[in-house]
Amino acid sequence: MPLPPNILKASYATSSVPEYQGNPFIEALPPIMNVQAVRVGLESNVTIDKQQLFADSVSRVHSIAGLMNRFFQPLTAHVELEEKLSLLIRQGYVGRNCFDGSLNQHLQAGYERLQKGDVNVQTFNQVRSTATSFALIGGSGCGKSATLERLLATYPQVLFHEELNVTQIVYLKIDSPHDGTLKSLCLHFFRAIDRAVGTNYETLYGKTRLPIETLMASMTQLANLYALGVLIIDEIQHLSTAKSGGQDKMLNFFVTLVNTIGVPVLLVGTPKAQPIFVADFRAARRTTGFGAVYWGAMKGDPSNQQETGYKEWVRFTDKLWKYQWLTKADESITEEIRDCWFDLSQGIHDIVVKLFVFAQLRAIATKTERITTMLLRQVYEDELKPVHPMLEALRKDDPDEIVQYSDLYVPDVEKRLLEIHEKIEVASQTNRFDQDAYAGNSEARHLHNILESMGFPADRTQELVLSAFEQYPEADLSVLMPIVLEWYKEWPTQLQATANRKTYIKQMSWNELKTDDLRFQYSQRTPKDTVYELAKKRGMVFDMNRWLHN
Repeated sequence: MPLPPNILKASYATSSVPEYQGNPFIEALPPIMNVQAVRVGLESNVTIDKQQLFADSVSRVHSIAGLMNRFFQPLTAHVELEEKLSLLIRQGYVGRNCFDGSLNQHLQAGYERLQKGDVNVQTFNQVRSTATSFALIGGSGCGKSATLERLLATYPQVLFHEELNVTQIVYLKIDSPHDGTLKSLCLHFFRAIDRAVGTNYETLYGKTRLPIETLMASMTQLANLYALGVLIIDEIQHLSTAKSGGQDKMLNFFVTLVNTIGVPVLLVGTPKAQPIFVADFRAARRTTGFGAVYWGAMKGDPSNQQETGYKEWVRFTDKLWKYQWLTKADESITEEIRDCWFDLSQGIHDIVVKLFVFAQLRAIATKTERITTMLLRQVYEDELKPVHPMLEALRKDDPDEIVQYSDLYVPDVEKRLLEIHEKIEVASQTNRFDQDAYAGNSEARHLHNILESMGFPADRTQELVLSAFEQYPEADLSVLMPIVLEWYKEWPTQLQATANRKTYIKQMSWNELKTDDLRFQYSQRTPKDTVYELAKKRGMVFDMNRWLHN
């Protein structure tokens, strides 16, 4: 009978770690990765083709918006998390080997708990647990969930051991229920099992009014039955200690999973979750092995350029800066833009990327076609208002305020992207050339955009493009480009006269000029900047005092 597509047949490779050898649950896992393999496995697969820069505005919007889901730059914290996750899974299986009888002992103990309906009952044969666990704490937007998803994707979720007739669930990730109860948490667990292996435990247990103790006992027995490698509980701050019957009961449940059942548990949450588990695990429950890993924003203080945090901020922004679909984009990022970018985002991964995406969309909509500090500040004010309190708390470095706003996020991002997309689409319909003249020929429109970006007069470009596609309908752009350029050279002298004639550019269009044009620079000034101050910032004013002192 063929296996479902999400369940893979286990294949084995001898582990290089003696403690892991002979354990099919471990030797069926992918090889342990080194640092370089982790970075390669996590890195985003975003690609950008130079020709895309000359695509129409609407097409470029789609490429830019995709950055929010596809861009990922591995940092040191991500590599460390992978190492901890690898240890969690493999160490948890050391004490549950089906060949040495330890798995059967866990199943027998679980059966006794199920019979008694109490997860904490002492069984006849108490078995050794090798599981260990920890908590991952970080503010919203720091990449906790996104990183975990990428790390888990390097493992198969479900493996079938044919000779053993055992189904192994390597990992199970569930979100804490919004009603904050342990009963709902158990039901979320049953639902995740059903999705992984095609069972119906949620229906079986959800329709009955079983006490929470019985549900928890059933949950732990299933964890052993399916040789669960690690249980990840996300958004742990949603769990309410009051609704769960008290903090002790909740913590006892997690401790039992690790110490008694032998299933590693990774708790993920924002700083609001700290009172729920960190203090107690450190104080009264030191034997559980729980520790806490704190994730914060990237560090962008230029005064600490030698620190690892600042170097990672530079690498992150340098990598992201490459993904611009703007016709006048600067090849490298200036320190002025980098510092402004950090000040506005405070190094929060999610905000850094969203700010970058919206800035590109604004650059297209305003025809600026490049990112400037002025543009970044406009986007920050217009698009990121919901997170201003949180970012201001980070600027003041006030822990109390940071915790208060740690769950903030930018709402309706997709809706806002759609609105901007529609505006750009409407604007493109009234562009400087007649879109309908090309009868939907995307290649012709592409060629038109390339020629305009090279400075061809708008009134002549359309005529050139139409002539080219009329005479060479099957040719591609690589063939048409030299032909059109040759035609342009042979154009009547009237064309050259028209091109040389000085044209008046209204001030509202100065933002479309070249970056080194004084009029463009003036359009990007802050309200307090005079023309003199602007020239001084650009190094265009002779500094007499510096000259005299040198």
